[in-house]
Amino acid sequence: MDGPGARVLRRRKRKPRQDQALIRIVLIRHGKPNVEKGRWLTHKKFQEYIATYEAAGLDPASPPPPAWLVELLLDARRIYASDRPRARESAQALAPHAELSLSPLFMEAQLKSPKLPIVRMKPPVWAVIARLAWHAGHHGGIEDFRDAKERADKAVDMLAETAQEDGIAVLVAHGYFNAIVGRTLKKRGWRRFGGRHRAKFWNAVVYEREA
Repeated sequence: MDGPGARVLRRRKRKPRQDQALIRIVLIRHGKPNVEKGRWLTHKKFQEYIATYEAAGLDPASPPPPAWLVELLLDARRIYASDRPRARESAQALAPHAELSLSPLFMEAQLKSPKLPIVRMKPPVWAVIARLAWHAGHHGGIEDFRDAKERADKAVDMLAETAQEDGIAVLVAHGYFNAIVGRTLKKRGWRRFGGRHRAKFWNAVVYEREA
């Protein structure tokens, strides 16, 4: 085992000095959803794809969560997760021992593709285009960036309170929303200890600060 998982586990097993007690927040992206992604789609079909993606649970043929991440969460009494099936099932796979708290507060920052007639692209490319358009102000009836940041602020309030009480707080949600939460944590003085935000299933980023 190597990478951020090994670093975090080494610190977990090492008894901290009494005057340096650390608390942690762990942000985890869900596992691979059970949805096809290889087709070329129009902007209308991409919106249908998004609806299918939102309703999908985990792909039963995909690899389980990494063992180091499961071990990292053994001390967690509570797990927060988005109420989307892929996030809920991921949280249950990661920490079946923990109390699970689901909320739409933790859903992904929404996407809606711009209307580009005739153009066909694969879903990952559409997602990038839609996210860039979203930042440029194309909302199309969905939440804007300010709305997503307000949700992230509320999420950080909950996670910080739990980390103060339990020593660790865990959120199983979505890649882009986790990144917004991570930026909010840094603004509030949390240090990124392990991992980085990226579009990878089971991706984990750990933030720490003194209690």
